[in-house]
Amino acid sequence: MNKTLLVELRTEELPPKALAKLGEVFAAGVHAGLADRNLVLAGGECKWFATPRRLAVQIPQVLAVAPDAKVHEKIMPVSVALDAAGNPSPALLKKLEAKSIPVSEIAKFEKRMDGKSETFFYEATVRGVKLEDVLGGIVGDALKKLPIPKVMRWGDSDVQFVRPVHGLVMLHGEHVVAGEALGLKSGNTTLGHRFLAGGTILLASADEYESKLESSGKVIAAFARRREIIAKSLQAKADELGAKVKLIDALVDEVTALVEWPVVYVSEFESEYLEVPQECLILTMQANQKYFPLFDAAGKLQNRFLIVSNMAVADPTNIVTGNARVVRPRLSDARFFFEQDKKNGFVSRAMKLGSVVYHNKLGSLGDRAQRLGTIAAFVAGKLGADVAQARNAGLICKVDLLTDMVGEFPELQGIMGRYYAQHEGAKPDVAEAMDHHYRPRFAGDVLPESNVSCAVALADKLDALAGFFGIGMVPTGDKDPFGLRRAALGALRILMEKPLPLDLGELIAEAARAFPAGMLSAAGFESQLHDFMLDRLRGYLRDAGHGQDVIEAVLAQRPTRIDLVPAKLQAVQQFLAHDAAQALAAANKRIGNILKKADGNIPEPDVALLQEAAEKALFERVVQLAPLVKSHVANRDYADALIALAGVRAEVDRFFDEVMVNVDEPLVRANRLGLLKSLFDQLNAVADISRLAV
Repeated sequence: MNKTLLVELRTEELPPKALAKLGEVFAAGVHAGLADRNLVLAGGECKWFATPRRLAVQIPQVLAVAPDAKVHEKIMPVSVALDAAGNPSPALLKKLEAKSIPVSEIAKFEKRMDGKSETFFYEATVRGVKLEDVLGGIVGDALKKLPIPKVMRWGDSDVQFVRPVHGLVMLHGEHVVAGEALGLKSGNTTLGHRFLAGGTILLASADEYESKLESSGKVIAAFARRREIIAKSLQAKADELGAKVKLIDALVDEVTALVEWPVVYVSEFESEYLEVPQECLILTMQANQKYFPLFDAAGKLQNRFLIVSNMAVADPTNIVTGNARVVRPRLSDARFFFEQDKKNGFVSRAMKLGSVVYHNKLGSLGDRAQRLGTIAAFVAGKLGADVAQARNAGLICKVDLLTDMVGEFPELQGIMGRYYAQHEGAKPDVAEAMDHHYRPRFAGDVLPESNVSCAVALADKLDALAGFFGIGMVPTGDKDPFGLRRAALGALRILMEKPLPLDLGELIAEAARAFPAGMLSAAGFESQLHDFMLDRLRGYLRDAGHGQDVIEAVLAQRPTRIDLVPAKLQAVQQFLAHDAAQALAAANKRIGNILKKADGNIPEPDVALLQEAAEKALFERVVQLAPLVKSHVANRDYADALIALAGVRAEVDRFFDEVMVNVDEPLVRANRLGLLKSLFDQLNAVADISRLAV
C-alpha cells in the first residue's frame, strides 16, 4: 500500500541566507534514503518546504513495506569452497556461518565462471524493510548531510543542529510513523504562525499539510510559492504608487526566508536624506534593513520604500512608523559619513595611502597608486586619450578606500570615489574613472566607457596580475584569494569588447616595468601570465557558444591582439563550412609535422631547383596567393583570406601524391621544405587551421 509521506522538522529561526538550500538538500536526502531501500515508487513530485521555523518534505507513493528482492551473491571460488573429496571446506563453512546461510543450501548454489575461476553464487530472497523501522534513521542521515557550517548545542542535551529543534512530524498517509530524530519523537501535530495562528494544528493526513498550514496556521510553507507571492506583491504595490522597484534576487530570497505570511507595506523617510548619494541610501536599506527602495521613472531614488512584513494587520501604522524609525539612524549615519568624507578631502587621504599595506611583497597602497598612474598613462597614450587625466585618475582611484563611507560599506568603493572627485572639481573623465575602473565587477557586468576609464581599469587589473604572478602567487585549483581570474577576464573583456587596439604582451611588460627592479623575481612570469589569460579567454569563448576546435585554431597562435579574436573566430567558423576545410586542415597538420623534423634553417624556395610538375604548380599557386592573403590579413578580411587559401587544395593534394619531400639530394630536399614552409605560413596567417582536422 503506497501513500504520501510527510516529514517536518520544527526549529527555531533558521539562517535565512541558507534556508532554501537547507530545504532542498533535506528533501533530496530523505527521498534518496527511501529510494535506496525500495520504499518509494517512481513518479510523483517530491515537494520541499522551508520557512524560518521549519524544514519539510512531502513524497508521494511511499510504501509501508518494501517488496522482497532477490539477490545474487558471490560466495567464493569452487576450488576454495570444496576440498579434494568434494566436501565443504572450513573456509566455506565459516563463510556460511557469517552470512547465516544453512549448510543444506549448498546444494542450491549455482556454479558460474567469474573471471578465470569457477565460482559459487547464491540466490537469496531479501525481505523488504518496513518504513517505520528505517524512517527515523533516514531522516537523521539526511539532517547530518545538510550544508551547515556551524552547529550548536542547547540545554543539557548532546543533540547538535544549526538551531534548537522543537517538533518532528512523520506521517504516512493518516498513520504516524513511529521514530526519532535529533532527540525528538515523531507525531502528527505542528504549529502555525507565531502570532497569527493559535494553538496546535492536528494533521489528519500527510496530503493536507500545505493547505492546512495555510488555512489554519497562516503559514505559506512552500518557499517557491512564498517567494512568488512576495515578488508579485512588491511589484503590485510599486505599480499602485506609480513607482519602480528593483527585485534583486538575493534580497527577495533572503526576505522569503524571514517571513511565513508575507504582507507588503509602504513606508518613507525624510526627503532631506536624498541629498546623500542614492547608492549609499539604497545599500543601507537593502543590506541592513532588507527594504526595497522605490524609484521614479528616471531611476532616481524616492523617499519611500517597501517593507515585507510577517504580519497581516488591519491597521499597519505601527509597522510602518516603526520601520521608518528604525531606518532613520542608518540614513543619518550615511549622511554623516558623506559629509565628513567631503570635509577631509582627497588630498589628505591620498597622503595616507603610503601607510596602508597592499601586500607585504608588493608594497603599500601608495606604491600601487604610483604604478596605476604610470600604467594608465601608458595605456591612454596608446589609445590617444588624455594622458594627464589617466595618470591623475590612476593616482587617486584607490583613495576612497580610506573614507568612512567605504569603510562602512565596502561595496561602494569606486562609486563614492566618483562623488568625492566630483565634489572636489575633478574633470568628468577623471571622476568617471574613479567608478568605472572596477568594471566589470562580475560576469556580465557593463564595461568602462571612456578611454580614460578603460586605461585605469586595465591598469588596475594588469598591476594585480603582473604583481602576484611576478612573486609566484598564482591561482591553483579553486583557490584564488586575490581574484586574479576575475581580473584577467575583466581585462580581456575590455580589450575584446570595447574593442581596444592594444597588444596584450606589451601591456603585461609595461605593468611589470612599473614595479621596482628585482621585486618581481618569478622566472618567466610574463609568459605564464599571458597563457593564464588565454586560458581564461578559452573558457569565456566556450561559454559564449564557440566550438572548441574553432577556439583552439585561433588561440593556438597565442594572440596578443585580443580585439581581433572575434573576427578571426567568425572567419574560421565560415571556413569550416567550406568543402576544402578538412583537407587543408589535415594537410596543414602534415606540413607542420614535416617541418618540425627538418634540420637547420629552411631556405626560401628557389624556382631553379623545382623539378616535378606538381611542385612547380604548387609554387606558382603559393606565389600567386601570397600578396592576396597578405592584403586580406592586413585589412582584417580574415574570412576572405581563408577562402582564398581554400583554392590551393588541388595543388596541395597533387603535391603530396606525386612529390617525395625528403629526397637524398640536400638542395632539392631543402627547396621542397622551403616551399612547404611558405605554404604553411600562409595557411596559418589567420589561425592554426590544423586544429580543425578531424
